[in-house]
Amino acid sequence: MLSTLLAPWLKNQAVKLTCCDKWHETEDTISIKLACTDENHLAKFKPGQFVNIGLHIDGKMEYRAYSLSSTPFDTDLQLTIKRVEGGQVSNYLIDQLQIGDSIMMLPPAGEFNSVDHPPRHNKALCISAGCGITPVYSMAKTWLSHNPHCDVHFLHIARSPAHTIFFNELKQLHRDHDRFTLSLLLKDNLQTSYPQGRLDQTWLETLVPDLHDRTVYLCGPTQFMEDVKSYLTDLNFDMSYFHAESFTPATDTQDHIDKKPSQTVTLTVPNFNKTVAIESGSNIADVLEAQGLPLIIACRSGICGSCKCKATPNSTQTPPAKRHSLQMKLNKATFLLAPHKSSVIVKFHWDSKKATRKGSFFQLRQIISDAVSLASFVQCQIQYHLDTYLAQHPLQLVCQ
Repeated sequence: MLSTLLAPWLKNQAVKLTCCDKWHETEDTISIKLACTDENHLAKFKPGQFVNIGLHIDGKMEYRAYSLSSTPFDTDLQLTIKRVEGGQVSNYLIDQLQIGDSIMMLPPAGEFNSVDHPPRHNKALCISAGCGITPVYSMAKTWLSHNPHCDVHFLHIARSPAHTIFFNELKQLHRDHDRFTLSLLLKDNLQTSYPQGRLDQTWLETLVPDLHDRTVYLCGPTQFMEDVKSYLTDLNFDMSYFHAESFTPATDTQDHIDKKPSQTVTLTVPNFNKTVAIESGSNIADVLEAQGLPLIIACRSGICGSCKCKATPNSTQTPPAKRHSLQMKLNKATFLLAPHKSSVIVKFHWDSKKATRKGSFFQLRQIISDAVSLASFVQCQIQYHLDTYLAQHPLQLVCQ
C-alpha cells in the first residue's frame, strides 16, 4: 500500500524510481509500473493528479507531465502514455524504455482530483476521450474500491474498441460493480453492442439521463473539452459541479504589449554563476536552456507548475493594458484583483452563505489567468486573503 510520502518530495525534490513492468494498452499507448528504489519510502497521491518525470535523452534531462493511472492503494505507481507525433519523451518511453531502467519523478500535483473535489450525493460522471481517460480511470477505481456508496457513470469516447485504453478493464469493472455504468461511444463500433457516433448534446442527454444529479470530471483533447463544456452550459448544468483537467494554456494575444523598439535585458542566475542577455519578446526558458542551464519544464506551457519560481519585488512588469482593477463574480463569490507594485494582490470577498470554498477556489487560477498577462515562464507572486477563515491563514500562490 502506498502509505507514506517519499521523503524528498517533502522538499519538492525528484526521486528515482525503477520501471518494473511495461505493456501495451493499445497500438500507440503503453502503461508502465514504477517502484521506489527504497522500499521504506512509498508514495501517496490524490486520484486524478499528475507527476513530472525526468529522463536522460541524448545527454540532456527532459521532463514531461503525465497523469497517474494507478490508485493510491496500489503497490506501485502506474503511468499510461500515448504516442505523440514528434514527442521526444513519449516516443522514448514507448520505444526505448526497458524494465529495470530508472526514471526521476517530481511530487504529484494537480487540483484535478477526487479528494479535493468529491462528487455531490456520491454520484460521479467521468467524461473522457483518448488518453484523457487516465486520471478519471484512477478516480473511478478508487471510488469503487474505497467508497461503497459512490455511483460512477463512465462515459468514454474512442475511435474503436481496439483504440480504447483500458477497454478490458472497463468491461470488467462494469461486470463486477453494480455502482459502475460504462458508456462507450465509438466512431466505429465494429459490430459491438456499443453505440456509434460523435458526442453531442443529444448523445450526452441520452447516455446520461441523470446528468444533473452528478458531479462531472472531464479530461481529453482541448476541442473535445470545450465542446463538452458548451453542451453542459446549454443544458443549464450547475458548473460549480464541473471539474476538468487540461495541459493546454489559454490563448493570449500579444496585441496588448506596447510596440517598442527591441530591447535587451540582463538575466542573472546566481546559483549557476550565469548572466544572460535576452532580447525583449524572447522565450526565457529557450534562452536559458540554450545556455545549458538545467531547467525543469515538463508541460512547456506554464500549467503543470514544474517551472514555477518566486518573483522578487520590482522584478516583473505588468503590461499597461492589464494595469487596472478587475472585479468579477463567480459562483456568487466576488474576486477583486488590484495591481500592487510588481505583484498582484487578490482580495477574496467571501460569503459562506452563498458560495462553497471548494467550488470557488477551484476556479481561482482561471480568474487570475484571465486577469493577468504573464510572459512565458515568468511568474507573478499571487497573494490572496479570505475575509473569514483565510484572513487568519494568509496563503501565497505562484501563478504559472
